Amino acid sequence: MNILTRYITRDYVVTFLMTILVFTFVMCVGTVIKAIDLISRGVSLMVFLQVFAANIPFILSFTIPMSSLTTVLLLFSRLSLDGEITAMKASGLTMWQIVSGPVMASILLSMFCVYLNSYAAPNSHFANRRILRTVGVEEPVNLLEEGRFVKDFPGLMIYVGRKDGNRVEDVVVYETGNEGAVRSVRAQSGTITSDEDARALLVELLDVRIDQPSKDDPMDLSKSRQVIAKRYPVRLDFSEMWDDENIQKKVPDLTMTELVSNIRNVRQAYPELNEEDLLHQKMKMLVSANERLALSLSCFAFTVLGIPLGMKSRRKESSVGVLVSLCVVFLFYLFIIIADSLVRQPQWHPDLIIWLPVILSELIGFLLIKKLN
Repeated sequence: MNILTRYITRDYVVTFLMTILVFTFVMCVGTVIKAIDLISRGVSLMVFLQVFAANIPFILSFTIPMSSLTTVLLLFSRLSLDGEITAMKASGLTMWQIVSGPVMASILLSMFCVYLNSYAAPNSHFANRRILRTVGVEEPVNLLEEGRFVKDFPGLMIYVGRKDGNRVEDVVVYETGNEGAVRSVRAQSGTITSDEDARALLVELLDVRIDQPSKDDPMDLSKSRQVIAKRYPVRLDFSEMWDDENIQKKVPDLTMTELVSNIRNVRQAYPELNEEDLLHQKMKMLVSANERLALSLSCFAFTVLGIPLGMKSRRKESSVGVLVSLCVVFLFYLFIIIADSLVRQPQWHPDLIIWLPVILSELIGFLLIKKLN
C-alpha cells in the first residue's frame, strides 16, 4: 500500500505543478498587459517587476483551487482508463486507501491557502496599490469602491452600489462633523468627473433625497427634515489621502485579523453610519471573510469531488479534464457573485450562500467515492 500511495502522490504532485504553472501563466497575462501599459506611461522596469510580484499571491489564491481540481480529474481519469484503479481494488485496497495521498495533499493546500487568503494576498493587494499610488498612475475614480463605505475624504463618507466607468448608481453620502453625521444624501445615480489639478472628484448626483437631522434631537429620525432635489453636487477632496503615507485600506486590503476586528467593532469603525447602512457594511465584511475561507477550503472540496468525476470520465484527454474543471469552478464563483450582489439584502444571508458549493462538493464527492468503493 505504501508503494502505491507514494506512486499516486508523486503523480499528483507532478501533475499539480504542471497545472498550476499553466493556470498562473494564463492569469498573469492580464497583469503583464497592465504592466506594459505602465511602462508605456514612463514607469521604470523595477516598478514593473514590483507590480508583477505583488500580484502573484493574489493570483495564486485563485489558481491553486483550480489546479487541485484539474489535477485529480486528469490523474484519476488516466488511472481509471488504464485499469490501474481496478488492479488496486483487486489487490484488496479500498477507494479510501487509494485516494488518501491526494486527499491529504489537498488538506495541506487548503491550510496554505488559509494563510494566503488571510494575510499574504491582502498584503500584496495593498502593496500593489501603494506602488501604483507612489508612481501616480492609479486612477482617482478607483478610490470609490463598489459596495463599500469610503470614509477617506475629509468631512464626507460615500457609498457606491454600482460603478460603470464614470457613472455611479445607488449612492449614499454622509456629510460629517465633529459630532458625527450632520446630513445624509441618497441618490439613484450620478456622474463623476476628476479634477486632478485640484486633486478632487466632482460627483453630480441625480434624483436626490436629503435627510437633515433635527438640531435638537439628531438621533430621532422622525424629526429629520427631508428635501427632494433633481441634482446635488458633491466634491470629494483626495489631496491629503493621495500621499503614499495616507493610503487607506479597502476591504480586499484588510488581513483576516483586521477584518474580524472591524466586524466585531463595526460601530467603532464606522460611527457615522445609521443602523441600516451599518448592517450592510458589516455584511460586506462578513461576505469577504467567508469568501476567503471558502476559497481556501475549496482545495479539499474540489479534490473530493474531482476524484470520482475523473474516474467516471470516458476519456483521458487533458482538454476534457480542463473543461470539466472550468465548469465546476464557474459554478463555484457564480455563488460568490450571487453573494456579493446580495450584500445589501442581509436577510438572504449571503455570507452563508458562499458555503453552499463547498458543502455540496464535499457531500457529492464523498457519496460518489463511497459508491465506487
